[in-house]
Amino acid sequence: MHAMQYEFTLPADYDTGIIRSRVARVGHLLDDWDGLGVKTYLLRERGVAGSPVNQYGPFYLWNTVEGMNSFLWGGAFQRPVDDFGRPAIRQWTGLAFEEGAATTAAPAYAVCRRRPVPEGVELAGFMADAAAETGRLAAEDGAVLAAAAVDTRAWELVHFSLWEHDTPKADGDVFQVLHLSAPGLDRLPRGRQW
Repeated sequence: MHAMQYEFTLPADYDTGIIRSRVARVGHLLDDWDGLGVKTYLLRERGVAGSPVNQYGPFYLWNTVEGMNSFLWGGAFQRPVDDFGRPAIRQWTGLAFEEGAATTAAPAYAVCRRRPVPEGVELAGFMADAAAETGRLAAEDGAVLAAAAVDTRAWELVHFSLWEHDTPKADGDVFQVLHLSAPGLDRLPRGRQW
């Protein structure tokens, strides 16, 4: 599993209805994308759920690098680049994935928590704890799924979770889920990934 996210931070007075309309118009285009596990079309609105910014930040869980590369270099990614500019893309290697008790529910919210892997920690234990946290999040009431991944260049850990209600039981940046494409959800490897 590979995780990926890019974010477009928008002006404070930006009409987020533009993003909602865009997703309603094009969100379905990845509903059958080969190699994609899950794509969530995410929006934070300034003043909603504690967000200090307006931000569009899709988050992906890929089953294959080929699927991810096909999206990035095959033309589909050019549309948001043309509309918003070329963003920095974060990529992480998968550590763990779990479906939640609410896996059949349509997610309403997502939580993304990024944090550094501290210097001097014993890596095996730290990553095992991150995988265990994924299982704990997935077991919470209202959890649709949870994932953990790490960027070994920046030594950054990300926990990502989807929730069916507006009171997620996870810490991090809270996003509204505008659309979910999940063509390969059933092919994402479950549990710890080593």
